[in-house]
Amino acid sequence: MRRLLGTIASLLTLGLAATLLTPPAHAGDPGRDPGRDGRWRHAVIDPDQSFRGLDAVDRRTAWVSGGSLTAGGPGRVYRTTDGGGSWQDVSPPGSEGLMFRDVEAHDEDTAVVLAIGEGEASRIYRTDDGGRTWTEAFRNAEPAAFYNCLDFYPGGRRGLAVSDPVDGRFRILATEDGGRSWEVLPADGMPDSTGEYNFSASGECLTISGRHAWFGTGGSAARVFHSRDGGLSWTATDAGIPAGEAAGVFGLAFRGPRHGIAVGGDFATPADGTDASAYTRDGRSWRGGGDLDHLGEDVAWLSRRHLVAVGEGGGAGGVSVSGDGGRTWRRVSDLAFHTLDCVRGACWAAGGKGRFGRVGR
Repeated sequence: MRRLLGTIASLLTLGLAATLLTPPAHAGDPGRDPGRDGRWRHAVIDPDQSFRGLDAVDRRTAWVSGGSLTAGGPGRVYRTTDGGGSWQDVSPPGSEGLMFRDVEAHDEDTAVVLAIGEGEASRIYRTDDGGRTWTEAFRNAEPAAFYNCLDFYPGGRRGLAVSDPVDGRFRILATEDGGRSWEVLPADGMPDSTGEYNFSASGECLTISGRHAWFGTGGSAARVFHSRDGGLSWTATDAGIPAGEAAGVFGLAFRGPRHGIAVGGDFATPADGTDASAYTRDGRSWRGGGDLDHLGEDVAWLSRRHLVAVGEGGGAGGVSVSGDGGRTWRRVSDLAFHTLDCVRGACWAAGGKGRFGRVGR
């Protein structure tokens, strides 16, 4: 039975990769469905939201989170349990002015969301009942801290969140109870990070795979930080992606501890995806990958060799795929998304003006 289930999962994954590699339908095709681009089905959930947080539980259930495009407007969290056919507003109360840039879901009832910003604007909320009620689990009291991303280890109890440097070192927040309570970890094991910062572009500046955690940076340097001990100590390696005031690593994805991909770019020149990807095959050193035709804000593995990346900036964006582990990329859609998540048989994406997209079974 285990072998049969593994075979089915592999077929679903390869089928999804083949679907994404299919050339997009031409915009001028007669009778073209305006809600489709190639194989992507897309629609608008809430035109006042810029969605940058997304977590797909399975092919039917996903959560998205964002911030209002209206000054002072509320940040929103939405959930679907029918494959994106309908979405429910399950936002925490009192979310005016908050920007929910990351959401991590355990199932259709349990999720943790991160609001970003300086000082008390950085907050973490948790729900156990599908968003009917929320508990504020953390509110930042350090004026210099600015939390950007969070993720959980397998099992969902231990999790980490990363903040821009405080006193020259990135700050790590940790939970041992599934996000119900959080504490700041000692900074002794963090390399000097002066001039660097994270980008909360897609909720994927921090990612966890197995016992390993990574986060990406930009600013004075574009590096990938790696921890093997639950976030207590970190090593930093050049990412192979150009750094700058608005440039660096925006999103990371790993297939085990050795095989990883980083995507990024420069928000100052969002149409230029030159040198916007890098990959590692040993989990330690990084080399430049193929160029993208757009920003790389998020990326996901589909199989051992296949990847999909999305980006949105300056009113443009796209979806690109790689069939060789990130060495080369091919743009397959002009749809613009900030964030992406792929599960067996389906990929979900979300972006500006409340857009979401889905491809797969």
